[in-house]
Amino acid sequence: MSFQHAPITKGLMITCAVTSFVVAVFDVKHYFHLPLVPHLSRHHQYWRLLTHNITYSNSSELFVWEMLMFNLGVSIERQFGGVKYASYLVISTVLSTALELVTLLAFHQLGFNSIPAGPTALVFSLLYQYTRIVPVIYHFRIFGVTLSNNVFFYVLALQLAIGQSWATATVSLIGVLSGALYRADIASLKSYRLPPWIIRLSSRYLLPAVGDLRAPRRTNRALPDEPSAPPSQFEDEVVTTARTPPAPMPAETPDGDETEARPGGSVMREWVNELTGRTERASTGLRVPTDAEITHLTSMFADVPREVVVGALQRR
Repeated sequence: MSFQHAPITKGLMITCAVTSFVVAVFDVKHYFHLPLVPHLSRHHQYWRLLTHNITYSNSSELFVWEMLMFNLGVSIERQFGGVKYASYLVISTVLSTALELVTLLAFHQLGFNSIPAGPTALVFSLLYQYTRIVPVIYHFRIFGVTLSNNVFFYVLALQLAIGQSWATATVSLIGVLSGALYRADIASLKSYRLPPWIIRLSSRYLLPAVGDLRAPRRTNRALPDEPSAPPSQFEDEVVTTARTPPAPMPAETPDGDETEARPGGSVMREWVNELTGRTERASTGLRVPTDAEITHLTSMFADVPREVVVGALQRR
């Protein structure tokens, strides 16, 4: 798997990793979480509504988020296309931020006062879209329980959801809800697209900064090691899947002694081989039926030609 046809996902992963590193180096993590009191209600720091979605405050959450984005975001972007995927990310971020603010206002009296930093809601919105769009590849059983390949994404998402107890769990539910609202096409959210001038500017200035997106080239040939002698002294090896024809059995003389098998054989054996198709099929690796099998089936199905019976026995 690669970032081919997924430049937006790659750009998001790079941006979040760089911002998290810079925030940790300069020790300004306290500026990127979203508390209701006093920063929003008293100091009116509304810029935190945007900045808390671009960085993580610890490396463990960043690592799990990067793995989820690589496995979920690439598939969703290839399904949606670049313009629709970018529009979906904007809508999902706006919905999640609005729902987070409403949750802070509704449950502030119960002690819920702060939203941790990080685009956790975004990745859970992607997880909802992934489960609804991308089909299951395979199933397996562990201790009698049937599981699908998506269970690995659920395990990673669970680690991210319980990273900071019920605060991140609440944000995870908000992300799933925003994904469900987009999927339900509330207020025609699916039809929204970013303005063309933003797309042109992003393609011109941001896309080159993402880097190469081509998948690694994989050869379909098994190349041998470099020979020590000149290539003219070597010949190409012919690989075939046909079975090696069995060696001829030694013939017995009337006295009981074994002699070497003759290449031609007797006239009667050559006639039987031509009749049953052994001469033509022996070199191709097909099964050669015996005379007893041919006689048995011919007696059971008298109306079927002998050539059909021989062909059926060879294909068995």
